[in-house]
Amino acid sequence: MSQVSNCPTCGGKSKIKETNGVTTYQALQDEEVLKKVGQLKKAMETFKAKAEKLEKELETLKNSQK
Repeated sequence: MSQVSNCPTCGGKSKIKETNGVTTYQALQDEEVLKKVGQLKKAMETFKAKAEKLEKELETLKNSQK
């Protein structure tokens, strides 16, 4: 995933790329921002599903030890 920061010139959200010690800023378009938000939501849902599965497995293990 790209690094995102505020552009020092316009103050908008920008992708940062550093090449040979020179930092360049590329403004994010609304489409790109929506795409990134979608990717983050999808990643969070995947993480949440894995966490819930592990919680159930842990509960099962705790109950089987009693």
